[in-house]
Amino acid sequence: MRRVLLLISLVGVGVPLAYAQLKKQFTVENREDCKTVQLVLKSKTGNCFIRPSQHTELLNVYSNQDLEAYGHSFSNEIVDGKCAIRLAMQQSNEKGVGQKISYQMLGSDDRVTEEKFWKVYLTGEKPYSLDFDYGIGSANIDLSGLSVQKLKINTGSADVSVSYASGVQNQVEMDTFFVKVDLGSLRARQMNLSRSKVVLLDVGFGNMYLDFSDKPTVYNRIRGSVGAGNLIIQLPGEEVPVLVKITDSWLCSINLSRSLKKIGENTYANASYTKASKDVLTFDLDVSMGKIVFKERAR
Repeated sequence: MRRVLLLISLVGVGVPLAYAQLKKQFTVENREDCKTVQLVLKSKTGNCFIRPSQHTELLNVYSNQDLEAYGHSFSNEIVDGKCAIRLAMQQSNEKGVGQKISYQMLGSDDRVTEEKFWKVYLTGEKPYSLDFDYGIGSANIDLSGLSVQKLKINTGSADVSVSYASGVQNQVEMDTFFVKVDLGSLRARQMNLSRSKVVLLDVGFGNMYLDFSDKPTVYNRIRGSVGAGNLIIQLPGEEVPVLVKITDSWLCSINLSRSLKKIGENTYANASYTKASKDVLTFDLDVSMGKIVFKERAR
């Protein structure tokens, strides 16, 4: 069965005084026949914030811009209980990628520093499969208390931050946590709160930081590759068994923490790891020209 969800597009809707500059742009209402939500969000330029909401709507989008001030496309439908939502947003009259990168590297420009943003709110009442794609700009993603079954983040030249700011973990076990960085950067904190079974990572020329400093409730298997970029991994305390396998080349750089000792060819482990260990934090990484750093947890 295929049904179209309700979309409300509003401009200048009244909001609390503290957010008087914000304008409500899109709302997707909740429905009983919607069991799960698949959200694909693309932001080619600008700054994007993802936040949990106490409201029941599947999606609420606010901006400090007028709806006519940026290009956007939207579609949504229900198929066999799955709500498929696709939203793409792009600021109008933006500089090209090459120009934006040159401004970031060589100096700022008054026209670039204008803060234009979207605030996206999700409900904790339905499980989500999230697919975020960012081009240029920044993204701040707070997944506190949401039910995320799958998460995919792809950043071109944007700077992305992922966290569980209120300290409330994912309400369901996550099947896959996938992150990809081309030229930008990504920082994922409190990875233990994601409750992800598998973490997949892909670093091109950019930078990625993954924080595993707290003991996981679901033990992860982290697999990925590093091209010419940098990957920093924050390890948990010594009580958590850790196993690291790295396929490297003579062009790369590997910095291991003091707790990791070689136990085989391209294989390292900490003192808590044994072959009989069941709850093991396992890293299976491939690096060509880049750099991988494992950092000890601060005591």
